[in-house]
Amino acid sequence: MKGSDPAVIIYTSGLTGQPVGAVLTHDNLLNQSFLLQVVCGTTDQDRGLAVIPFFHSFGAVVNMLCVVRVGASVVIMDGFSVEGIFKAIEQEKITFIAAVPRLFIGMVMQPEDKNFDLSSLKLCISGGAAMPLEFFPRFEARFGIKIMEGYGLTEASPVCAFTRPAGVHKPGSIGPVVPNVEARVVDDAGRDLPTGGIGELVIRGSNVMQGYYHDEAATAAVIRNGWLYTGDLARIDEEGFIFLTGLKKRMIITSGFNVYPREVELVLNLHPAVQASLALGKPNLLRGEVVKALIVKNPDIEVDNKELVRHCRKYLSSYKVPRDIEFVERLP
Repeated sequence: MKGSDPAVIIYTSGLTGQPVGAVLTHDNLLNQSFLLQVVCGTTDQDRGLAVIPFFHSFGAVVNMLCVVRVGASVVIMDGFSVEGIFKAIEQEKITFIAAVPRLFIGMVMQPEDKNFDLSSLKLCISGGAAMPLEFFPRFEARFGIKIMEGYGLTEASPVCAFTRPAGVHKPGSIGPVVPNVEARVVDDAGRDLPTGGIGELVIRGSNVMQGYYHDEAATAAVIRNGWLYTGDLARIDEEGFIFLTGLKKRMIITSGFNVYPREVELVLNLHPAVQASLALGKPNLLRGEVVKALIVKNPDIEVDNKELVRHCRKYLSSYKVPRDIEFVERLP
């Protein structure tokens, strides 16, 4: 077996809009397995709390591979509740948590009516979606811990950039790249932009996937000359700190999962009562965004919100199902 041999295939629609299998190699995973140790100083004395599922690449790497690599331990929670998290930290002496922003926002918003001993907790890592800037100082003021924010995508195994616990923190930045990874910002022609210029973020390094399983065309669309085109708009400052500024493609990010609006619209349009539809991202404090659908009804067929939600659940994963449906005369 060689390091360049495939190790896992993780299915995603993150960069293509259609489900494709990202082929990650043994070298990809080996390099990612060092991250907690090298970037955060994690040791075999640490104990993590796993709330996000292991089928998600972020959860699999940070809460499983990195833990195994350093000889640490991890406590797995079956369900999500803020009080349950506080209890687990106290009882299990948790030292680090890697999760989506929803968890940390929930911790801040929990009323301070019960006292838990959280003194063991030293490191909090947020990823999968952007954390609202105002919650960083609120979290630190309440718990005495700075939240480290990272960035990645399944095609990059997944971690690309990360703020350092002992380094400089810049509000709104996802930090510099992790070891063995390079980043550039380019224009539509693939030309480098000057420092501070906004363009598409491209990544190259030991973390970039081998390609999409049995799909050369999809692979060629996102990997060009060894660089992974992320579809994210960003700028990089003079110190190498990356700031995400938006998305190049239409996409909704909910609880760390990517949703292509077109996929939701195609399912909605299958229903005979739907004449036309438009899927949008609706801001949501805990999830970042949720899916909202605007519907132009077929005047000859009656339908209500519940019926359309049931219809969507037949064909879509739960996080892609619209949580808000509005009937309109015409689409914008």
